[in-house]
Amino acid sequence: MTQCVLCKAEDAVPVAVSPKDVEVALCATCSAGVEQGPQDGPHWQCLNEAIWSTEPAEQVLAYRLLKRLDAAWANDLLDIAYLEPEVLEWAEAGVPSGDEIVHRDSNGTVLQNGDTVTLIKALPVKGAGFTAKQGTAVRKISLEADNAEHISGRVEGQRIVILTKFVKKS
Repeated sequence: MTQCVLCKAEDAVPVAVSPKDVEVALCATCSAGVEQGPQDGPHWQCLNEAIWSTEPAEQVLAYRLLKRLDAAWANDLLDIAYLEPEVLEWAEAGVPSGDEIVHRDSNGTVLQNGDTVTLIKALPVKGAGFTAKQGTAVRKISLEADNAEHISGRVEGQRIVILTKFVKKS
């Protein structure tokens, strides 16, 4: 059995660390954290050790996860961690800058222009005089460039703005 390089859990699978595509083994929880962003919790305390690894790919993943965690302990750890300049450059190549807006559905899945989403709640459409029913598919959505919580799409022939917390990606 293969161990996760970050938390040492069993049943890890190989994952490529971009942009160099070096493969490391990650468990399902760590892999999901890398893809969708980690949620603060006890699992991520494993990053206390991972950031000090001698393997650059492990340091890169730990750095990226710590940057995305909204927790004081993660920021404190980043302040004291040292990465070689080339490792730091690699790590920052995969971290979204603060200027990028990422649209996520109610489950945390990243949305992109042109995706199809499903409404998870009946929504009254202001000014149009109808209610968009739960389960309605909204195809070819557009992301609002200035607000991560807003997407737009057509429902019953009307172009409407929808809050991302009321949709799930299909």
